[in-house]
Amino acid sequence: MKPLIGVSTYLETSARWGVWDLPAALLPMAYPRLVQRAGGVAVMLPPDEPTTAASVVARLDGLVVSGGPDVEPVRYGAEPDPRTGPPARERDDWELALIEAALASGTPLLAICRGMQLLNVALGGTLIQHLDGHTAAALGVFGEHPVKPVPGTRYGTAVPEEADVPSSHHQAVDRLGRGLIVSAYAGDGTVEAVELVDERWVLGVQWHPEMGEDIRVMTALVSASSPPRPAPVGAGRA
Repeated sequence: MKPLIGVSTYLETSARWGVWDLPAALLPMAYPRLVQRAGGVAVMLPPDEPTTAASVVARLDGLVVSGGPDVEPVRYGAEPDPRTGPPARERDDWELALIEAALASGTPLLAICRGMQLLNVALGGTLIQHLDGHTAAALGVFGEHPVKPVPGTRYGTAVPEEADVPSSHHQAVDRLGRGLIVSAYAGDGTVEAVELVDERWVLGVQWHPEMGEDIRVMTALVSASSPPRPAPVGAGRA
């Protein structure tokens, strides 16, 4: 049976289709298509009450936290930079709860762009609120740049060579969260991938693998979601 991979969604106050213009929970089709190409079954996870996150994650084999708007700086104890976008509090609440549930249960987790930043924040890390030169030249267009893997890491095993990746972001990891190590860098030293050092399969990437042709990162998540998972944190303790 193919593993069931949950993907968090965007939440928009206005979206158009046909004659309709309504609030919507939505997801670019590139996300579920990447899950499908990698051998999984994708299910959308629109924002819900954070208290339901653990029961939702318990039904999944793997979790993807998608990209999107900036994380609210109060989440990591910072004042907002004028260039930081408006808060998406409902998404922040929900996706932080999903991340915490995945970490507690040992559910394999792939965090993409904003998702990687939230992962870092969930573990007590901080963010750089603005980087020059990382956002694509035009709004709504993805740029491309090379990232270099750190040998011996989970990411470096999946993608052992320097590779060009599709990217659009202006924020990045600053101080690493608890238990995280860097597993890829950009040429200017920007952190491009992070992962946990323990046996749990947890990987964050700053770029958007769903916008490219390389499926190796998602294939690694789907593969990790197929066999028995590590025991939840604290399992077996007296």
